[in-house]
Amino acid sequence: MVATNEHDGTDEIGHTHADVSGGWLRPAVFGAMDGLVTNIALVAGVGGAGANGHFMVLSGTAGLVAGAFSMALGEYSSVETQNNSVRSESVKERAELVRDPVGERAELADMFVEDGMSRETAERAAAEIHENTDQAVRTHLVHELGVDPQEQPSPLVAAGSSFLCFAMGALIPLLPFLAGADSLPLGLLAGAIGLFISGALVARFTTRPWWWNGTRQLLFGALAAGATFLVGQLIGVSAA
Repeated sequence: MVATNEHDGTDEIGHTHADVSGGWLRPAVFGAMDGLVTNIALVAGVGGAGANGHFMVLSGTAGLVAGAFSMALGEYSSVETQNNSVRSESVKERAELVRDPVGERAELADMFVEDGMSRETAERAAAEIHENTDQAVRTHLVHELGVDPQEQPSPLVAAGSSFLCFAMGALIPLLPFLAGADSLPLGLLAGAIGLFISGALVARFTTRPWWWNGTRQLLFGALAAGATFLVGQLIGVSAA
């Protein structure tokens, strides 16, 4: 995006930021990775126990539905609780501004000084901000708690992102079996490819190289799949 500087007429390059507030990105990434790892491990476990492709589809589909709902409900409750906590702190801060406006203004000025302002500028800025109670509450919460009450994530967006991405991730290891295959290595390969690709895609929101992020997610999945495969073999052998 290119914007024009109103003061000198020159062009300046604008920029945008990724969503780092936890609105959709965090639950989407968490949901996708959890769905992949959960069903890769589930497929490895039941496959290690000697189950056929039909049973893998049955157990994997059950895991997909149960996990997607669990993730969505958990995200909704978590974000809603967080938002309620911020609202509670807003009420406390507003009451404190009424009880001790001079002390709160001095506290804000001190925080501005710590941020690098001169004392004179900090006191003038604090006094101006305190002329608007809503702005004063917001500024205090941003500086004291690191949260902005006007920019809280949506519980519904978080839940929806988590549900959809978990379901998509959990579906990948099941694709070979849904296509009629009855091969555990093929299902694990599909899951491994999904893990690497999803990890590499997530790297665009971070400073890590795509190959490093993809390999890390692949290793996480391999660890979970290896553990459940061993459990499946132990249970399968003992059941026989």
